[in-house]
Amino acid sequence: MIYGNVADMRLIERAYLGYEGKKNRKLIVTRPKQRPLTLRDVSEACGVSEMTVSRVLRNRGDVSATTRKRVLEAAKTLGYVPNQIAGSLASQRVNLVAVIIPSLSNMVFPDVLTGINQAFEDTPLQPVVGVTDYLPEKEEQVLYEMLSWRPSGVIIAGLEHSDATRAMLDNSGIPVVEIMDTDGNPVDAMVGISHRRAGRMMAAAILKEGYTRIGFMGTKMPLDHRARKRFEGLTEGLTKAGIEIEARDFYSGGSALAKGREMTQSMLERAPDLDFLYYSNDMIGAGGLLYLLEQGIDIPDQIGLAGFNGVELLQGLPRKLATMDACRSEIGAAAAKIILDRSALPEDADPGPPAHVTLTPTISYGDTLRRNQRG
Repeated sequence: MIYGNVADMRLIERAYLGYEGKKNRKLIVTRPKQRPLTLRDVSEACGVSEMTVSRVLRNRGDVSATTRKRVLEAAKTLGYVPNQIAGSLASQRVNLVAVIIPSLSNMVFPDVLTGINQAFEDTPLQPVVGVTDYLPEKEEQVLYEMLSWRPSGVIIAGLEHSDATRAMLDNSGIPVVEIMDTDGNPVDAMVGISHRRAGRMMAAAILKEGYTRIGFMGTKMPLDHRARKRFEGLTEGLTKAGIEIEARDFYSGGSALAKGREMTQSMLERAPDLDFLYYSNDMIGAGGLLYLLEQGIDIPDQIGLAGFNGVELLQGLPRKLATMDACRSEIGAAAAKIILDRSALPEDADPGPPAHVTLTPTISYGDTLRRNQRG
């Protein structure tokens, strides 16, 4: 249990509304940006002793319900995370880097982890992975537990986080790198691609080849922010050419061949005149490709296809699916280098402006995105 009992958790959740229930009121702690929050910061913010704060956060001792509420709301709002490493450690840091990703079953993230691990080879730093399943509340819990061990840095997927997660990242006092996406406002450093730009690039390629009746299939957007941004970029690019997406379908769960087959069959039964299908990832795209080949549909003359991510699986398909490389291992390596460079600085050194690195994906046309073959 992170914050004691279930009742405590409910109190913590209400901290999003502001300290002492007042909306839009924020606790302000004046301190150097690179110094992590301490018990004293929480103590000063809520007006009780450091000993009382410690008792509440460790769920020890006799503390009144009113005081407990004040302490928990202050800690949550500030983003304070208790230090669980031994007090005798002089550096108060361990040579671990928290790497927080949404999924291990998604074939994208092993490549990212490979890039991170290779960059940390022959260095004292070691990555430790936490998985959130695309759930904001689980991301909060994973981050909280990892920060409590005082890692040397955090690499976390995405730019969209809950208020509590952003507060913990912002007040951690260690290098933070948000990865995979650069369409948004990072807490600190970020490395990734612009997914909106990737969507516009794919729209331009589809239009260039003469396709006009487009269907889209992907994950449910509230959970997959990067897929949502690619979809927005795609629709923006098509709309500028006077073309609208005629059919769309969404699913929840991991990327899967079976889902791609099912959705493709269902979509073409509803809209048989579609001449291009764009999938938010390669796995469902591969499922769609296999279904169309079984049905004897001419690819790409009758229907063109494209996915996203450029996963190695595509090399074993009967036809090579058009896709876009998401620069996965490069993102991991660049993020790890930022952590390494920052951790090598003296504690009192100014790290300078945070690094914002935007990589450029490339389209692979494969065998399913026709290149100027229409007569």
